[in-house]
Amino acid sequence: MGKLFGTDGIRGVVNDGLDAILAYKVGLAAAVVLADGKAEGERPLVTIGKDTRISGDLLKGALIAGLCTAGADVLDLGTLPTPGVAWVTVDEKADAGIVISASHNPFEHNGIKIFNGQGFKLSDALEEKIEEMVLSDGENIPIKTGEHIGKVSYVADKASEDYIDHLESSIHEDLHGLRILVDCANGAAYATAGRLFDRFPKLMTDIINADPDGVNINDKCGSTHMDALAAMVTAGGYDLGIAFDGDADRCLAVDEKGREIDGDQVMALCGLSLKEQGRLFGNTVVATVMSNIGLHKFVKENGISLECTSVGDRNVLERMLEKGYVIGGEQSGHMIFLEYATTGDGQLTALQILALLQRSGKKASELFGSCARYPQVLINIPVSGGNAAKDAIMAADWLRDAVAQQEAILGESGRILVRPSGTEALIRVMVEAQEEETAHSCAQILADRIKCQENSV
Repeated sequence: MGKLFGTDGIRGVVNDGLDAILAYKVGLAAAVVLADGKAEGERPLVTIGKDTRISGDLLKGALIAGLCTAGADVLDLGTLPTPGVAWVTVDEKADAGIVISASHNPFEHNGIKIFNGQGFKLSDALEEKIEEMVLSDGENIPIKTGEHIGKVSYVADKASEDYIDHLESSIHEDLHGLRILVDCANGAAYATAGRLFDRFPKLMTDIINADPDGVNINDKCGSTHMDALAAMVTAGGYDLGIAFDGDADRCLAVDEKGREIDGDQVMALCGLSLKEQGRLFGNTVVATVMSNIGLHKFVKENGISLECTSVGDRNVLERMLEKGYVIGGEQSGHMIFLEYATTGDGQLTALQILALLQRSGKKASELFGSCARYPQVLINIPVSGGNAAKDAIMAADWLRDAVAQQEAILGESGRILVRPSGTEALIRVMVEAQEEETAHSCAQILADRIKCQENSV
């Protein structure tokens, strides 16, 4: 990755690394890159949406200023979930879409993510072109004047209604008999979730954390803080609790007993349903190396193949596009249903879960509990010396031998994954086992071995 763009766009604390000046330059550069190859006088068209962070308007204004200065027209979508921006970009035949969001991060953080005209994350090559222009301080970027300056159209109401129409059309069930509690994380879902679930009058829906004030996004709510939702679901007798993150590209759930339903379990049961309908292309589900061993066992028992990529939804999507697979995702709730979306979509995922639940006639605990969640222990070990030190540890014979010893102890009933963090000076040790005590023991032995080696250097 470059100096600006990471694995999921540009991220940072606003006015401490990410500010209006940078956003203006990104808008300026993006417009120029998008105009490349267009006919003389033809303007790029860019959609732009944001979540509910207090800094969203600041960055949006700067981005729009840059885009229009370089001659791009802009569709301002207002507050809209990230997948909504991606979908509207395709629906409006725009050249690109920009999302201003830092997803599940605290409110002081924000980010800039760019989709191409097909609704997929911008390629590394185009990100590099934009980055080069930004870091050159905009030198040699032509500034438009007169009638060539870009125009802004404010289309938030139409965009959100069109997006909701699309989501509604993804299922045929009326969801009657179900009673749900929805946590919007005081994020972008507040703008659409209520209206979406109102489209199903036989579905009984209560919504919480849909009162954003600019600073309460993800604050002790949403998919990163599920305890309160779980307690309310059990106390209120709900069939299901649904939680989104700040930009609503992820969805996690809790069953009627207050137990979490994670992305692995959703993939497992939705994948099986697609197989039974003859719609699971390649008979394959795509997950990451962090997927729980319970998912591995479930798909094997049900005659489904599982392909695992490196961590990150970008890697999952690339594998799906490469081989034509239709479902994939991450344990964290970032689910991609490629028949309906080009990126993870929390509200789309929620509808798929609800439709599956209604068709099954089962309680959520019974349905999703059929894919067991093995106890998982994750220990992060700080490493000094940068990437070279991490690489040396990962390549060491002593680590391979130590892992082999613990794998022999676990046998077929567990799994070990040791990997370097892609963003921090850490080695991550993950162990799954049938018994939590065993998982803790194996993980701690490996962590201590890495710490010992690190301290001896």
